[in-house]
Amino acid sequence: MDIENLLPLTPAVFYTLPALAEGDRHGYAIMQQARVLSLGRFRMGPGTLYSTIQRLLELGLIEEVSEPEGVEDSDSRRRYYRISTEGKALLQMNLDVMRSAVRAARGLKLAPEN
Repeated sequence: MDIENLLPLTPAVFYTLPALAEGDRHGYAIMQQARVLSLGRFRMGPGTLYSTIQRLLELGLIEEVSEPEGVEDSDSRRRYYRISTEGKALLQMNLDVMRSAVRAARGLKLAPEN
């Protein structure tokens, strides 16, 4: 699979991958982190979250992992996920595209320099 063909990322994927880049998380924690990363501008519902997770699993961009040790609020029903090497590569490609867009916008005086 050529992961470059997945660009541009949907908002759900755009926020799920960096949420998992910070560490293994269960679904609800991914939703919460997506809200934090988007400064509250993106709210992912359970349907979107779990269809996104399923798609990312099928594409090999994330993987299911066992519950991390020392989890305080352990729940055997929770599934934990981790970003894969391919997922990290896709996230990096997306960030490169974004950096390029910001440079172009600054060159056109459409974005501040800071």
